[in-house]
Amino acid sequence: MPKEMGEMGMSKEMGMSREMSTNGRGGHLYMQTNEVKNAIIHYHRSANGTLTEVERVATGGAGSGTFKPISGQDSAPNSFEGAGSVILSPDRRFLFATNGGDNSVSSFAVGDQGRLTRIDTKPTGNAVEGKSGTAKSLAYSPSKGMLYVVHSFGPDHIRIMSVSSDGKLTPRMERYTANTPEKAHRVPTMGVLSPNEKFFLVGTTFDLPIAISGTYPDGSPILWVPGPDGKTRSVASNAPDPDGIVIFRVNANGTLSDPSFQDGGGGSPFYIAFLHNQPDTFILGYAVGDGVSMCRIDEDGRIGVSKVVPIDTRRGAIAELCWLSVSPDDRLLYATVFGYSNVTTFHIDGPEIRVAKDPACPDVEGDGTFRGLCGDISSGPSDNWVSPDGAYLYQIYGNASKLVGYATKPDGSLEEVTSVAIPYNSPEGLAGF
Repeated sequence: MPKEMGEMGMSKEMGMSREMSTNGRGGHLYMQTNEVKNAIIHYHRSANGTLTEVERVATGGAGSGTFKPISGQDSAPNSFEGAGSVILSPDRRFLFATNGGDNSVSSFAVGDQGRLTRIDTKPTGNAVEGKSGTAKSLAYSPSKGMLYVVHSFGPDHIRIMSVSSDGKLTPRMERYTANTPEKAHRVPTMGVLSPNEKFFLVGTTFDLPIAISGTYPDGSPILWVPGPDGKTRSVASNAPDPDGIVIFRVNANGTLSDPSFQDGGGGSPFYIAFLHNQPDTFILGYAVGDGVSMCRIDEDGRIGVSKVVPIDTRRGAIAELCWLSVSPDDRLLYATVFGYSNVTTFHIDGPEIRVAKDPACPDVEGDGTFRGLCGDISSGPSDNWVSPDGAYLYQIYGNASKLVGYATKPDGSLEEVTSVAIPYNSPEGLAGF
C-alpha cells in the first residue's frame, strides 16, 4: 500500500475511534492478560458503562502468568508491583504494552471501532533472570518519539526505545537506575513524564524486595531487616530515608540526565498522578504510608510534598493504597486499596485533599488464597481507570477474576454497573477512551 494511502486510512480510522468516544456511544477499554502468552483484551464501553469483550489480540510477547516475580510467589495478583503497563499515545494512534515475562514491549495501531493491529514487539534490552522478567511500566513522549520502560529489578531499571512515525520500536543502549550506592536492590513502581515532558518521575515501593528479604515459616513477608548500621529498618522505600521519588531531567534528544533522589513524604510513594488542569501538580499514593498527598514540581525539577491525608487503617496498617485515577475536572481522586479489596475516594479542593468515601464501594471478595501485607484476605485490586467524562471507574480485581465497572457519584461513592470475567491473578494495566 502506498504510504499516502496508509496514512489516509489510519487518519480516517483514528477519527472514527475518536468520534465513538464523544458522541454518546461509549468508548473502548484495554487490559493486558499478562498470561504466559500475553494478549490485550479490548472491551467496548457502552454509554451506560457496561463492558463487552470485542477481541483478544496477542502481544507477541510473554507475561509472567500467575507467578509474582517481586515476591517469588507461584500465584498472586499484582505480579510486578507496578502501574502503567498499558498506555495509549495522546493522539490515540498507538497502544503500547509491556510483556513482563520476557522483558519486551509491543506496539499496536488503534483503528476503526478501537480495534488493534499489532505493529511491533521488541526486547527492552534487559536479560531475563529466573522464571520471569519484570518490565512493567511505560511512559511515552510524543515530542521526542521516545518510550520509557521501567522494570521492577535493576540495576538497569529504566530502558528507552525510539518510536517511529508508524509505531515501529527501536531499542536503545541507554540505561538508568533507581538504585543508590547504599541500596542495590530497589524496586521502582512506575515512570511518569511531567506534562511539559521536561522531567521523568519514578515512584518506588521497596528498598529490598520480598524476593530477597524472604518470608516467615507461616508465609508472611519479612518487612524488617538489619540495616548497614545494624539497626532494624523497614524494607519499604522512603521509610524513613527521604529518597523515594527519583527524578530525571529529559534531555533534548529524549535521553535522561543523572537522577535526583527526593523525599516522597511517606512510606512507599507508589503512584504518581498529575492533575489534568494544573501541569505542575500531582498526587502521590502511598502503599505503606496509607494515604495520599498533594505535590508540586518546580522548573528545576524539585518537588514539594504536602502532609499525607490518611485512610482508615483500623483493619490493619500497610493497607497498600497503590493505584490512583483523577477525575477529568480534578475534583475527585479514586484510590485502589490493594490490601482491603476496595476503593477509597477523596475530594480535591484547590490545594487541599480530604477523604470523601472510605470505602467508596463494598469489598470485592477473592478466592481466599491471598493476603495483603496488612494480613487481610484480599482480592488483590490493582490498576484502575476513569472514563474521559468522569462517569465511570473501572477496577481490576485479579484474585477475584473480575474487572468491575462503577458509576461515579458526586459524593465520591461508587455504584457497580458491570462486571466481566478476566484471567485469574495475572491481569494488569488499563487504558482507554
